[in-house]
Amino acid sequence: MLNLLYLPALILFIVFIFYPFLKGIQISFTNWNGYNQDYKWVGFRNYARLANDPDIGKIIRNTVIYGVGSSIFQNIIGLLYALYLNMNIRIRGLVRTIIYLPVIISSLIMGYIWYFFFQYQGGAINDILLLFQDKPVNLLGDPNINVWIITFVNTYQYLGIAMVLFLAGLQTIPKDYYEAATIDGAGPFSRFAHVTWPLLAPAFTVSMVLNLIGGLKLFDVIAALTNSGPGYASASLSTLIYLLYFGREDAGYAATVGILMFVMISAVSMISLIFLRRREVSA
Repeated sequence: MLNLLYLPALILFIVFIFYPFLKGIQISFTNWNGYNQDYKWVGFRNYARLANDPDIGKIIRNTVIYGVGSSIFQNIIGLLYALYLNMNIRIRGLVRTIIYLPVIISSLIMGYIWYFFFQYQGGAINDILLLFQDKPVNLLGDPNINVWIITFVNTYQYLGIAMVLFLAGLQTIPKDYYEAATIDGAGPFSRFAHVTWPLLAPAFTVSMVLNLIGGLKLFDVIAALTNSGPGYASASLSTLIYLLYFGREDAGYAATVGILMFVMISAVSMISLIFLRRREVSA
Protein backbone atom coordinates (compact mmCIF):
# COMPACT_ATOMS: atom_id res chain seq x y z
CA MET A 1 0.00 0.00 0.00
CA LEU A 2 2.82 2.37 0.87
CA ASN A 3 4.46 1.84 -2.52
CA LEU A 4 1.27 2.94 -4.27
CA LEU A 5 1.63 6.37 -2.69
CA TYR A 6 4.68 6.92 -4.88
CA LEU A 7 2.70 6.20 -8.05
CA PRO A 8 1.31 9.74 -8.74
CA ALA A 9 4.76 11.31 -8.31
CA LEU A 10 6.31 8.59 -10.46
CA ILE A 11 3.75 9.17 -13.23
CA LEU A 12 4.37 12.91 -13.17
CA PHE A 13 8.13 12.34 -13.29
CA ILE A 14 7.84 10.01 -16.28
CA VAL A 15 5.42 12.24 -18.22
CA PHE A 16 7.01 15.63 -17.61
CA ILE A 17 10.71 14.83 -17.10
CA PHE A 18 11.83 11.36 -18.19
CA TYR A 19 9.86 11.14 -21.46
CA PRO A 20 10.79 14.69 -22.63
CA PHE A 21 14.43 13.89 -21.82
CA LEU A 22 14.36 10.74 -23.96
CA LYS A 23 12.53 12.65 -26.70
CA GLY A 24 15.22 15.34 -26.60
CA ILE A 25 17.92 12.71 -27.10
CA GLN A 26 15.99 11.37 -30.08
CA ILE A 27 15.55 14.83 -31.61
CA SER A 28 19.29 15.54 -31.23
CA PHE A 29 19.92 12.88 -33.88
CA THR A 30 17.61 14.56 -36.41
CA ASN A 31 17.43 17.72 -38.50
CA TRP A 32 13.98 18.67 -37.16
CA ASN A 33 13.14 22.37 -37.41
CA GLY A 34 10.73 22.32 -34.45
CA TYR A 35 7.52 22.69 -36.47
CA ASN A 36 7.42 20.46 -39.56
CA GLN A 37 6.56 16.83 -39.01
CA ASP A 38 8.94 15.77 -41.76
CA TYR A 39 12.51 15.28 -40.57
CA LYS A 40 15.25 12.75 -41.07
CA TRP A 41 17.94 11.12 -38.99
CA VAL A 42 21.37 12.68 -39.33
CA GLY A 43 23.28 10.50 -36.88
CA PHE A 44 25.98 12.28 -34.91
CA ARG A 45 26.11 15.24 -37.29
CA ASN A 46 24.70 17.66 -34.68
CA TYR A 47 27.24 16.49 -32.11
CA ALA A 48 30.08 16.97 -34.61
CA ARG A 49 28.70 20.42 -35.33
CA LEU A 50 28.65 21.15 -31.61
CA ALA A 51 32.30 20.13 -31.26
CA ASN A 52 33.29 22.48 -34.10
CA ASP A 53 31.03 25.39 -33.17
CA PRO A 54 33.28 28.48 -32.80
CA ASP A 55 30.89 30.08 -30.29
CA ILE A 56 30.31 27.13 -27.97
CA GLY A 57 33.52 27.62 -25.96
CA LYS A 58 32.61 31.22 -25.16
CA ILE A 59 29.04 30.25 -24.26
CA ILE A 60 30.23 27.47 -21.92
CA ARG A 61 32.60 29.97 -20.29
CA ASN A 62 29.71 32.39 -19.76
CA THR A 63 27.57 29.61 -18.31
CA VAL A 64 30.32 28.66 -15.85
CA ILE A 65 30.71 32.31 -14.81
CA TYR A 66 26.97 32.64 -14.22
CA GLY A 67 26.92 29.43 -12.17
CA VAL A 68 30.17 29.53 -10.21
CA GLY A 69 30.40 33.33 -9.93
CA SER A 70 26.83 33.73 -8.70
CA SER A 71 27.22 30.87 -6.22
CA ILE A 72 30.40 32.30 -4.71
CA PHE A 73 29.01 35.82 -4.35
CA GLN A 74 25.61 34.63 -3.09
CA ASN A 75 27.17 32.44 -0.41
CA ILE A 76 29.70 35.03 0.77
CA ILE A 77 27.18 37.88 0.98
CA GLY A 78 24.42 35.59 2.25
CA LEU A 79 26.69 34.34 5.04
CA LEU A 80 27.58 37.89 6.07
CA TYR A 81 23.91 38.85 6.21
CA ALA A 82 23.11 35.69 8.19
CA LEU A 83 25.84 36.45 10.73
CA TYR A 84 24.49 39.97 11.09
CA LEU A 85 20.86 38.86 11.45
CA ASN A 86 21.85 36.19 13.96
CA MET A 87 22.76 38.93 16.37
CA ASN A 88 20.17 40.42 18.71
CA ILE A 89 19.09 43.47 16.70
CA ARG A 90 15.70 45.18 16.65
CA ILE A 91 15.23 45.48 12.89
CA ARG A 92 16.17 41.85 12.20
CA GLY A 93 12.75 41.00 10.73
CA LEU A 94 12.71 44.06 8.47
CA VAL A 95 16.24 43.43 7.13
CA ARG A 96 15.45 39.78 6.50
CA THR A 97 12.33 40.73 4.55
CA ILE A 98 14.16 43.32 2.44
CA ILE A 99 16.95 40.90 1.54
CA TYR A 100 14.63 38.01 0.73
CA LEU A 101 12.06 40.09 -1.18
CA PRO A 102 13.83 39.89 -4.59
CA VAL A 103 13.60 36.08 -4.48
CA ILE A 104 9.81 36.17 -4.88
CA ILE A 105 9.99 38.53 -7.88
CA SER A 106 10.00 36.99 -11.35
CA SER A 107 13.52 36.77 -12.78
CA LEU A 108 12.32 38.31 -16.04
CA ILE A 109 10.81 41.29 -14.21
CA MET A 110 13.97 41.62 -12.14
CA GLY A 111 16.01 41.73 -15.33
CA TYR A 112 13.84 44.49 -16.79
CA ILE A 113 14.08 46.49 -13.56
CA TRP A 114 17.88 46.41 -13.69
CA TYR A 115 17.81 47.11 -17.44
CA PHE A 116 16.62 50.63 -16.67
CA PHE A 117 19.71 51.10 -14.51
CA PHE A 118 22.24 49.83 -17.06
CA GLN A 119 20.73 50.79 -20.42
CA TYR A 120 22.75 53.00 -22.76
CA GLN A 121 20.24 55.78 -23.36
CA GLY A 122 18.55 57.13 -20.25
CA GLY A 123 19.89 54.52 -17.86
CA ALA A 124 20.24 55.66 -14.25
CA ILE A 125 23.95 54.78 -14.11
CA ASN A 126 24.74 56.61 -17.34
CA ASP A 127 22.75 59.63 -16.17
CA ILE A 128 25.09 59.79 -13.18
CA LEU A 129 28.20 59.22 -15.31
CA LEU A 130 27.17 62.03 -17.69
CA LEU A 131 27.61 64.45 -14.80
CA PHE A 132 31.35 63.73 -14.94
CA GLN A 133 31.95 62.85 -18.62
CA ASP A 134 30.65 63.66 -22.09
CA LYS A 135 29.54 60.25 -23.38
CA PRO A 136 27.52 57.41 -21.84
CA VAL A 137 29.04 53.96 -21.42
CA ASN A 138 27.49 51.02 -23.26
CA LEU A 139 27.55 48.72 -20.23
CA LEU A 140 25.23 46.06 -21.63
CA GLY A 141 26.93 46.12 -25.04
CA ASP A 142 30.45 45.56 -23.75
CA PRO A 143 31.32 41.82 -23.79
CA ASN A 144 33.86 42.37 -21.02
CA ILE A 145 31.26 43.89 -18.68
CA ASN A 146 27.79 42.56 -19.48
CA VAL A 147 28.54 38.99 -18.30
CA TRP A 148 29.49 40.33 -14.86
CA ILE A 149 26.45 42.62 -14.78
CA ILE A 150 24.21 39.59 -15.36
CA THR A 151 26.10 37.71 -12.63
CA PHE A 152 25.58 40.66 -10.27
CA VAL A 153 21.83 40.81 -10.95
CA ASN A 154 21.44 37.06 -10.44
CA THR A 155 23.46 37.31 -7.21
CA TYR A 156 21.35 40.20 -5.95
CA GLN A 157 18.09 38.38 -6.61
CA TYR A 158 18.91 35.03 -5.02
CA LEU A 159 21.34 35.78 -2.20
CA GLY A 160 18.30 35.74 0.09
CA ILE A 161 18.13 31.95 -0.32
CA ALA A 162 21.69 31.57 0.92
CA MET A 163 20.98 33.97 3.78
CA VAL A 164 17.96 31.96 4.96
CA LEU A 165 19.83 28.65 4.76
CA PHE A 166 22.81 30.00 6.68
CA LEU A 167 20.58 31.69 9.24
CA ALA A 168 18.75 28.42 9.84
CA GLY A 169 22.09 26.67 10.27
CA LEU A 170 23.37 29.30 12.71
CA GLN A 171 20.29 29.00 14.88
CA THR A 172 20.85 25.25 15.32
CA ILE A 173 24.37 25.71 16.78
CA PRO A 174 24.21 25.37 20.59
CA LYS A 175 25.39 28.46 22.47
CA ASP A 176 27.32 26.18 24.81
CA TYR A 177 29.93 25.68 22.08
CA TYR A 178 30.59 29.41 21.88
CA GLU A 179 30.74 29.73 25.66
CA ALA A 180 33.25 26.88 25.90
CA ALA A 181 35.36 28.39 23.12
CA THR A 182 35.29 31.80 24.85
CA ILE A 183 36.40 30.24 28.13
CA ASP A 184 39.31 28.62 26.27
CA GLY A 185 40.36 32.08 25.08
CA ALA A 186 39.07 31.94 21.50
CA GLY A 187 38.38 35.31 19.89
CA PRO A 188 35.61 36.14 17.37
CA PHE A 189 37.57 34.95 14.32
CA SER A 190 38.74 31.81 16.07
CA ARG A 191 35.19 30.99 17.16
CA PHE A 192 33.99 31.44 13.59
CA ALA A 193 36.78 29.28 12.13
CA HIS A 194 36.55 26.44 14.64
CA VAL A 195 32.89 26.46 15.70
CA THR A 196 30.62 28.32 13.28
CA TRP A 197 32.13 27.39 9.93
CA PRO A 198 32.47 23.61 10.54
CA LEU A 199 28.92 23.35 11.91
CA LEU A 200 27.57 25.33 8.94
CA ALA A 201 28.91 22.74 6.50
CA PRO A 202 25.48 21.12 5.79
CA ALA A 203 23.86 24.51 5.15
CA PHE A 204 26.77 25.52 2.92
CA THR A 205 26.42 22.30 0.89
CA VAL A 206 22.72 22.86 0.24
CA SER A 207 23.16 26.55 -0.55
CA MET A 208 26.14 26.03 -2.85
CA VAL A 209 24.57 23.24 -4.89
CA LEU A 210 21.18 24.97 -5.25
CA ASN A 211 22.71 28.29 -6.30
CA LEU A 212 25.17 26.54 -8.61
CA ILE A 213 22.41 24.70 -10.47
CA GLY A 214 20.31 27.86 -10.68
CA GLY A 215 23.21 29.89 -12.09
CA LEU A 216 24.18 27.24 -14.66
CA LYS A 217 20.67 27.23 -16.13
CA LEU A 218 20.22 31.01 -15.98
CA PHE A 219 17.91 32.33 -18.70
CA ASP A 220 15.41 35.06 -17.75
CA VAL A 221 17.87 37.72 -16.58
CA ILE A 222 20.01 37.30 -19.71
CA ALA A 223 16.96 37.54 -21.97
CA ALA A 224 15.81 40.75 -20.26
CA LEU A 225 19.18 42.52 -20.07
CA THR A 226 21.05 41.61 -23.27
CA ASN A 227 19.10 38.91 -25.12
CA SER A 228 22.49 37.10 -25.31
CA GLY A 229 24.06 39.96 -27.25
CA PRO A 230 25.98 41.48 -28.74
CA GLY A 231 26.03 38.38 -30.90
CA TYR A 232 26.52 35.53 -28.44
CA ALA A 233 28.80 37.54 -26.15
CA SER A 234 26.58 37.11 -23.06
CA ALA A 235 24.73 33.94 -24.05
CA SER A 236 24.39 30.94 -21.79
CA LEU A 237 23.53 27.42 -22.88
CA SER A 238 19.89 28.08 -21.92
CA THR A 239 19.56 31.19 -24.07
CA LEU A 240 21.44 29.49 -26.93
CA ILE A 241 18.84 26.71 -26.93
CA TYR A 242 16.08 29.33 -27.10
CA LEU A 243 17.73 31.23 -29.95
CA LEU A 244 18.40 28.07 -31.94
CA TYR A 245 14.86 26.74 -31.57
CA PHE A 246 12.80 29.89 -32.04
CA GLY A 247 15.27 32.09 -33.93
CA ARG A 248 16.86 29.66 -36.37
CA GLU A 249 14.21 26.90 -36.26
CA ASP A 250 17.03 24.46 -35.62
CA ALA A 251 15.44 22.15 -33.05
CA GLY A 252 17.79 19.25 -33.71
CA TYR A 253 20.88 21.24 -32.85
CA ALA A 254 19.05 22.95 -29.96
CA ALA A 255 18.33 19.50 -28.49
CA THR A 256 22.01 18.63 -28.83
CA VAL A 257 22.96 21.75 -26.86
CA GLY A 258 20.32 20.77 -24.32
CA ILE A 259 21.99 17.38 -23.84
CA LEU A 260 25.32 19.14 -23.34
CA MET A 261 23.71 21.42 -20.76
CA PHE A 262 22.18 18.45 -18.93
CA VAL A 263 25.51 16.60 -18.79
CA MET A 264 27.35 19.73 -17.68
CA ILE A 265 24.93 20.61 -14.87
CA SER A 266 24.71 17.00 -13.71
CA ALA A 267 28.48 16.58 -13.62
CA VAL A 268 29.19 19.88 -11.87
CA SER A 269 26.43 19.45 -9.29
CA MET A 270 27.36 15.82 -8.49
CA ILE A 271 31.07 16.60 -8.16
CA SER A 272 30.29 19.60 -5.96
CA LEU A 273 27.90 17.57 -3.83
CA ILE A 274 30.41 14.74 -3.31
CA PHE A 275 33.22 17.17 -2.47
CA LEU A 276 31.11 19.22 -0.06
CA ARG A 277 29.70 16.11 1.63
CA ARG A 278 33.23 14.94 2.31
CA ARG A 279 33.98 18.34 3.83
CA GLU A 280 31.01 17.91 6.16
CA VAL A 281 32.44 14.62 7.44
CA SER A 282 35.94 16.01 7.88
CA ALA A 283 34.57 19.12 9.59
